[in-house]
Amino acid sequence: MNNLVIIFGNSAQTIVLENLLKKKGEFTYLSGIAEETGLSHSSVARVMEPLVQNNIVVEKKLGKQIRTFAMNEENPAAKLIIKFYDDLMALSK
Repeated sequence: MNNLVIIFGNSAQTIVLENLLKKKGEFTYLSGIAEETGLSHSSVARVMEPLVQNNIVVEKKLGKQIRTFAMNEENPAAKLIIKFYDDLMALSK
């Protein structure tokens, strides 16, 4: 089971956030996140909106329909989430 899910519960937003944290520094497709997490495309799109609106995640559009996302490593709140996740991962080793 994923580390964040153990602590914060099995919500779609927690699952998506942990997927992005594992890939920090790189953009990933919405469809790829859905496939990797087992969530529906619409669920991923729904939970991504507040993360983007709060600048925790940045969105980069490729063309008219392809959306990619990454952790916003410049945002102070995102930095805290990343540090928390990295520290949590270090504890589980």
